[in-house]
Amino acid sequence: MPIFAYMLDEFIRYLEAERRYSPLTIRNYRHDVEQFLAWLGVDDSPEGLRRIATEDIREWILYRTEHGHISAASMNREVSSLRSFFRWLLSRGVVPRNVVQPVVSLRTSRRLPVFVPESRMSGIVRDCEVESVDFEQERNSLIILLFYGCGLRLAELVGINRDDFSDNYTSLRIRGKGDKERMVPVLEFIREKILSYLGTIERQNICKSGEKALFLTHQGKRISRTTVYRIVKEELDRGGVQGKKSPHVLRHTFATHLLNGGADMREIQELLGHASLQATQVYTHNSIARLREAYAKAHPRGKGGK
Repeated sequence: MPIFAYMLDEFIRYLEAERRYSPLTIRNYRHDVEQFLAWLGVDDSPEGLRRIATEDIREWILYRTEHGHISAASMNREVSSLRSFFRWLLSRGVVPRNVVQPVVSLRTSRRLPVFVPESRMSGIVRDCEVESVDFEQERNSLIILLFYGCGLRLAELVGINRDDFSDNYTSLRIRGKGDKERMVPVLEFIREKILSYLGTIERQNICKSGEKALFLTHQGKRISRTTVYRIVKEELDRGGVQGKKSPHVLRHTFATHLLNGGADMREIQELLGHASLQATQVYTHNSIARLREAYAKAHPRGKGGK
């Protein structure tokens, strides 16, 4: 297998220093490019990269979809990594053209974001608001409330430090994708849970090491993404949620409920930290589906009338 230690490393440093991508995103980019180059049997020297043609990219797509049995969405993500890599190579004068640019993305079926109905979510929130002397219960309840009340991504929640809050805990500074910061308001019922949770940490002397993280393990260390994912699944299971149960479902629920409540699309975009309005507009489909259902039940012609 070729040793990748030349242009690819430079590209990764560019993603880290200039694009400020998350470690997970950078790991995916490296894996996608390495996998393609290994399959093609070339190294990442300028000479090797200049030999790659658009037809090689198309053959790679056929190979991955037929033998790897990956979805169109996953394949598009891998091609996007290659497109970014070759765009960077072109900007540095390493290659004469971006050979990935002519490649058309595979058609994908549009899936609506999964969310928890308001009636079900209100019961979960009520349970989370109940104060407890148990550290884990207070922590887990706050995790659910912050996901649902602030629309956070998993990495954003795990990365929260206690000094990211305003002095009165009414707003929270979030570091999102590309290390972009945004401020989100903290509703009063969440603020009360934050103060309760911080009081529990202090009383039980959980944070002995001076760790700044908001969400901690019993050992006073920053909680892991895996643990948070498991907590969300367990809490939503307990709340009777059917189907998919994940932190992103709570983020979708936050956005959908805001839109149903009359919030402006631009405001939701800002709260979610979306770079473009197009990414936020997917939630209108949920609202239209909900409106159609209500219309069918209420309209005389929707009640089985001919």
